[in-house]
Amino acid sequence: MDVNRVLHMNGGEGEASYASNSSLQRAVITMVKPILEETILDLVSDEAFLASKVLCIADLGCSSGPNSLSVISHIVDTITTTCHKQHRQPPEFQVLLNDLPGNDFNTVIKSLPSFYDKLKRGNINHGRSCFVAAMPGSFHHRLFPRKSIHFIHSSYSLQYLSQVPKGLVSKEGMQLNKGNTYIASTTPQVVSRAYYEQFKHDFYSFLHSRSEEVIKGGRAVLTLIGRRTDDPSRDENCVPWKMITLALKDIAEEGHIEEAQIDSFNFPCYAPSAVEVQDIILLQGSFSLTRLEGFEIGWDSNMTTGNTSFDTLMRARYISKYVRAISEPMLSSHFGALVMDALFRRHIERVAELLNKEEPKFNSLVITLIRKVNIIYTSVTVFNSEEILQAISL
Repeated sequence: MDVNRVLHMNGGEGEASYASNSSLQRAVITMVKPILEETILDLVSDEAFLASKVLCIADLGCSSGPNSLSVISHIVDTITTTCHKQHRQPPEFQVLLNDLPGNDFNTVIKSLPSFYDKLKRGNINHGRSCFVAAMPGSFHHRLFPRKSIHFIHSSYSLQYLSQVPKGLVSKEGMQLNKGNTYIASTTPQVVSRAYYEQFKHDFYSFLHSRSEEVIKGGRAVLTLIGRRTDDPSRDENCVPWKMITLALKDIAEEGHIEEAQIDSFNFPCYAPSAVEVQDIILLQGSFSLTRLEGFEIGWDSNMTTGNTSFDTLMRARYISKYVRAISEPMLSSHFGALVMDALFRRHIERVAELLNKEEPKFNSLVITLIRKVNIIYTSVTVFNSEEILQAISL
């Protein structure tokens, strides 16, 4: 799988688009807002901020749709309001929206006029002092000039890997994770370890790249899907991918795809534990970890808020729509676009069966970081995955 090419949400604004099916992600952003505000207020009081006439904000993994600019609008409003209360001139804002090149940046750009209008209505200077640009590329590598970024935000993106982990095929060409599309209860330990190593390599690379780009004292708020258990094969966050696997097996039985296609497909993502995240942050060493918290959110969050009249099938359709919006490009690149409708019809049925038994939840992690003042830079290639693991185990 060419992750850089196929890892993106469904574009446009149609029925199957991410723009139309990102309510869950919006609920996550809302839950994290108090932490976001606290971090912003902390930044505003910092000397590094006080000396800045231009504040540079980067949203990494911005995707498309209404969520892309809602966080930015909140950050700009919070900083500007705080500055006015302190009788200080607000800075100008440079906003950099990042995602992989396959992302639908056009939909984001089309929404900029309304974004600027909203800022102008809030304060006459907003629209003339906030400048938004797109920055396509992988956040596992350098994206911005050295010491140019004041604030980093990322929501529900860091769980995605830069590639499908290596080592999922034996020397004899056998698929080691046969019958699964992600880590599951039947997944061999060598496969779980391969996912674990790939995440470590990627998250280390992410932190190293940001350490060169973020100014001393700069802040970051990162939210990602995580897990509560030590064993990744026994965590609730395996269940969403299990539902897709079961639906794939259903359409294989119907003759739409071959079983071998399922065996050779593995989602490029990993839900880390809080301990794993903390260890990598400490190992990389460029950031002070100021907060690492977990929280849960129901699969149907933002659908049932204030309304409990939805039946199981309606809830299953809602869930399946956003799952399709985030996974269809990856799935269609491997199984073909023609089977997607059949796949997600079966997916709705599988999710409905699950909802009749339990109330599934996503486990998430929210992290806040401060860029340390004194850092000795080392090349990101100093540690390979095995060396990182050895260093953590010491």
